[in-house]
Amino acid sequence: MTNGTSVQEDQTRAAERRAKGEFVRGVSGFRHAIGDPGFPPEPGRYHLFVALNCPWCHRVTLARAVLGLESSISMDVAFPNRTGEDDVVGPNLWEFDPSRVATLTESTLPECTDETGTGLGLRLAKEIYQREGSEEQSVPILYDKVSGRIVNNESAEILRMLDRHAAALGSTVPDSARVRLVPEDAGMVATVDALNAQIYVAINNGAYKAGFSSDQTAYAQAFEAYFAALEALEVLLSDGRAFLAGNAFTEADLRLFPTLYRHDPVYYVRMKLNGARILDYPHLWRWLCRVYAMDGVAAAGSLVHCRQGYFGRSWNGVVPLGPVKPMAYPEAYRHPELADQGT
Repeated sequence: MTNGTSVQEDQTRAAERRAKGEFVRGVSGFRHAIGDPGFPPEPGRYHLFVALNCPWCHRVTLARAVLGLESSISMDVAFPNRTGEDDVVGPNLWEFDPSRVATLTESTLPECTDETGTGLGLRLAKEIYQREGSEEQSVPILYDKVSGRIVNNESAEILRMLDRHAAALGSTVPDSARVRLVPEDAGMVATVDALNAQIYVAINNGAYKAGFSSDQTAYAQAFEAYFAALEALEVLLSDGRAFLAGNAFTEADLRLFPTLYRHDPVYYVRMKLNGARILDYPHLWRWLCRVYAMDGVAAAGSLVHCRQGYFGRSWNGVVPLGPVKPMAYPEAYRHPELADQGT
């Protein structure tokens, strides 16, 4: 089981904290697991509903890619901007509509799909939940196409399911070559869990606390914790290790990547995290480029979706075009040497 502090935010006095302007993330309501009665690990049985701009979804698309599950777990992709005030159902809902046009590109986005997982051609993620009597509306959703039920909508738990059952789910990567997100060694498990907790609180969720809290003090605390955590990880990587827990890619790396992938081109401005770029941390930058170069990683995310999704929700909906120096992103992630150029 994953460490509680690395899965969801403490809900103590949540309503009071929100009223004071702090961003407090809610709790996912579907917590079944592949391997539970009724949810056997079988190739072709499961489906993912995601949005590529969402970092919690990005975790799951990364796991699907690096574990070799892209051909055995099908996936639908929502448009990065949610429904508007004029929608007949309501605003702020994830929508599966590949005909929508992105303002950034002035065209449709080729990754976006219709809803195919339920076989009903539903338009909204909300409708998938409503079939089970739930008012939730978040993504990602892990869905069982055979029973027609939602398995789980907590990304941290989905990662562990996919890792644990990768072979039985139909991974195309041989056991001997496939990464293990959670190593079997107990000491390494403890190391990964500790990193996950640090990364979730200060960085993954911390970015949202900085960007979406309306209280200056809450923002400042999140800002300081975020950059303190980046500095700690920079020091950790300075001993020459390839990845956070040593020389093997683990779940800790996978969970850090979506936030750092977004930092320079999106979060620096949108989340008011302008203390430094990842490019200003040489060891973190080279780590970021190292992960980006892994098979399947580049295709598992989209900065076009990220830019459109985050800035399309801002007050005027205009999407920034940069950064373009030292070069455009994500091309910059193919150049670890940029960290050595004093840019």
